[in-house]
Amino acid sequence: MLRLVVRRLLQLIPTLLGLSVLLFLWLNRLPGGPASAILGERATEAEVARINRALGLDQPVYVQYGRFLKRIFELDLGTSVQTGQPVWDEFAVRFPATVELSLMAMAIAIAVGIPLGYLAAKRRGGWLDVAAVSGSLVGICIPVFFLALILKGIFAVNLGIFPSYGRFTTGIDATSVTGFAVLDGILTGEFDASWDAIMHLVLPAVTLASIPLAVIVRMTRASVLEVLGEDYVRTAESKGLQKRVVRARHVLRNAMLPVITAVGLLTGSLLSGAVLTESVFSFNGIGNFIRTAIDARDYPVLVGFIMFIAMVYVLINLLVDLAYSLIDPRVRVH
Repeated sequence: MLRLVVRRLLQLIPTLLGLSVLLFLWLNRLPGGPASAILGERATEAEVARINRALGLDQPVYVQYGRFLKRIFELDLGTSVQTGQPVWDEFAVRFPATVELSLMAMAIAIAVGIPLGYLAAKRRGGWLDVAAVSGSLVGICIPVFFLALILKGIFAVNLGIFPSYGRFTTGIDATSVTGFAVLDGILTGEFDASWDAIMHLVLPAVTLASIPLAVIVRMTRASVLEVLGEDYVRTAESKGLQKRVVRARHVLRNAMLPVITAVGLLTGSLLSGAVLTESVFSFNGIGNFIRTAIDARDYPVLVGFIMFIAMVYVLINLLVDLAYSLIDPRVRVH
């Protein structure tokens, strides 16, 4: 297992280097250059020249790339134009909120999607199968921001069951330890704050889970249908094994490999694609921060975000590979 981890990590280095080259080239092809992107369209030539000197953009390209790569390896993502604070510090404050939201959304998608996809496959052609396929199609097609507004209007505004914005109710005195609101409430014994944080997570998490849920349902259904037709499943059933054993050892275990791939990719997309959801619910996560950075043309934040999300994707892919090897030991030899 250790050899597999080391091999995968070594394979990921060229990926990050390639991404850094593409990102660097993109930044240097911005209209007017990065300086104009920071200062805006009305910047004077003197201001542009000053920023170019400050950022080292008046140096040869290979020198610029070397400095760019050095800052990335040192985790120096620059300073935010909006706040004047280091980009890494801004991410460290806001990223736990997005992780908390994404994990809850993915937990909902997995807890509902895998059982529903399995039952739909077992009852192929029945009402549950039709409902699951139709519902997953709606979940994929409906825009996230539109679903967010519907859920917010019904369950927050009209019924008043859930809060409509933020991470905490005004007046809640929550102690921050890790930055994860639910976990902090448990660690400090402030269970009211923890419950309040959960209530604030429900609507945005359900909104964010809509597309992953639909994908997982369809992926699980298709994978289970394929496995059910395999000879080893029919052999296991003909031997008189209990249905519970056949489902756990032969059907679900073999059907989970493509589902794990989908879960890994979807988790990465949740972390990077929570912009609309966090904006609708005024959720103080990294997605909402990126939206304001785009509006303000905050170049260092956008660069840091792209590289940060790339590293997250890399780590998620590593976890997917490890999950593969645990479910199917044959993967370890490749």
